[in-house]
Amino acid sequence: MATQQQIIAEITQEVVARLRAQLLQPSAGPRIAQQASKHGIFSTVDQAVDAAYEAQKRVAELSLADRGRAISIIRRICCDHAEELARMELLETKVGRLDHKIDKLRNIQFVLGVEAMRIDARSDTSGLCVIERAPWGVIGMVLPVTHSVPTMASNAINVIAAGNTAVFAPHPSASKVAGHALQMFNREIEKDLGIANIMTTVEEPSIKAVEQLFHHPRIALLCVTGGPAVVKAAGRSGKRVIAAGPGNPPVLVDETADLDAAARAIIDGAAFDNNLLCIGEKEVFVVESVADAFMAAMRRAGAYELDAVAIGKLTKAAFTFEGGGKGCAQAHVNKEFVGKDTDVLAAAAGVRVPAGTALLFGETKEDHPFVQEEQMMPFIPVVRVRDVSAGIDAAIRAEHGYRHTALIHSRNVDNVTRMARALNTTLFIQNAPCYASLGANGPGYLSYSIATPTGEGVTTPLTFTRERQLTVGGALRFI
Repeated sequence: MATQQQIIAEITQEVVARLRAQLLQPSAGPRIAQQASKHGIFSTVDQAVDAAYEAQKRVAELSLADRGRAISIIRRICCDHAEELARMELLETKVGRLDHKIDKLRNIQFVLGVEAMRIDARSDTSGLCVIERAPWGVIGMVLPVTHSVPTMASNAINVIAAGNTAVFAPHPSASKVAGHALQMFNREIEKDLGIANIMTTVEEPSIKAVEQLFHHPRIALLCVTGGPAVVKAAGRSGKRVIAAGPGNPPVLVDETADLDAAARAIIDGAAFDNNLLCIGEKEVFVVESVADAFMAAMRRAGAYELDAVAIGKLTKAAFTFEGGGKGCAQAHVNKEFVGKDTDVLAAAAGVRVPAGTALLFGETKEDHPFVQEEQMMPFIPVVRVRDVSAGIDAAIRAEHGYRHTALIHSRNVDNVTRMARALNTTLFIQNAPCYASLGANGPGYLSYSIATPTGEGVTTPLTFTRERQLTVGGALRFI
């Protein structure tokens, strides 16, 4: 018969054996650990947010130099894998142009990172005030179908520089490429910095998942890049929203413009990625005295002109009209034509265009749907106006108060100033293609989230920070 001491020893051995077995088995604890191998992709919104929440604690403690290392990884992947990711996005979304999608990824180099972070200070005889920028925490970010990976990459650079993490909600029609790129970013960042899930998403995007993200208690801030409906839904969340809304950028060409240069710039901007850019030139108002010469300049620059009959056919195909009407108030863009190549539009117009034609154009009236709607197709309508004043007034009407983007081709400083003040848009460009405002062959800086409805403008790391003040009373001065 076993002694009491032997019994205790056997029980102890059994307990130790069970504990050892439990320790060697995969953890049955937090869902985050179970999902780590997916490099940021989770089954539920709760899991995605919780993982980003834990990661943010560590990101906030990183030095700016270490945050910069993470950002360098994102930039490098976007450059090195630009063609691969661009092909995947074009195949999945079926909108835009491959060469320009490659450019959009390579242009991620123009997105501001840790170099934008700063600390300000003020001092006088009463004391010292230090102003720092603190992170918000976990940011919920909605991505558009038009440029899913570029928007994710540019937003990730901004939020990481500021010490945040992000949960991304891609458009269902671009979710596979977004998830693939997100895993690439996370895998390399974790390898270098040892932090997993700096950015996360869910396996199956849906409207329900977006609503859960908007109302999740651990989401501190929302950034929405998409259509009016999703922006409106975000506004109902009760959280602060950085919203990139719609645009319908007008272009004014006055009598002083270099018409050939203006034509080349308008074609380059409006044709970029088949006019999917929200900043892209959408309609042209040209002063009557140079209108014929401008149309000739467009033809010389390689754009293909449609006559009134062809424009009518294209309009009938590219728009649907409520109640069978034909007025602009009843017009809705046919999504089957958004971002499609010029040969697709030309076929609908009943014409054939030379191979390599980047842009179609033609003359319309101001009230035409192609003028008044944000149509995102490689066709640009041209409207004659009496003079600069009439052109500015027409541009204001076509821009619809979005305050997004407007352009002018002019060598008259007074005309440029008048239009800039009258439209009061976030981006205003003179004598250059639209993309010059975002650092591509121009002096601007890049982001694919341009917050016009909420007023932040082209987003930077500072957009995703909270301002904190440290005040020290007394005469703490060194000068």
